[in-house]
Amino acid sequence: MKTTDSLTVAEVSHRSGFAASALRYYEREGLIPATRTGGGQRRYERSVLRRLAFIRAARNVGLSLDEVRAELARLPEGRTPTKADWGRISRDWRERLDEQIAALEALRDGLQSCIGCGCLSMQRCAVSNPGDMIAAAVPAGGAAYLPPLLRAQRDERVD
Repeated sequence: MKTTDSLTVAEVSHRSGFAASALRYYEREGLIPATRTGGGQRRYERSVLRRLAFIRAARNVGLSLDEVRAELARLPEGRTPTKADWGRISRDWRERLDEQIAALEALRDGLQSCIGCGCLSMQRCAVSNPGDMIAAAVPAGGAAYLPPLLRAQRDERVD
């Protein structure tokens, strides 16, 4: 490892576990900063490793890239984020995680009668149609009746 404060793409890729293509993508998306050498090679400050760890954690709990970008924008510029900075952002995830947990528990508890397909053919579906509340004429098939967090489209992962 070099003794300079900047890291190459290969070094960041190795240390973060992200592919070099993901690093270039995250740079294009404004999620991580990079500088260029005189020869045009990318260099990253060591603090980018914390941002990448944050991106991985955020993506694993279901945050979209737009949400990740908004959270990273709250970090201070000109200094490495502190534990307190990361803690403030992480607290904001608690409500979202609680909602995801509740949605998954509802799905788990309803699996005996329905796998959450949203089918209206069952008289009582504990997950999708509790108490047969949804009329068969409603034009929405598939998983439309799952809790929103379980049916939300997630953007493509690049990592």
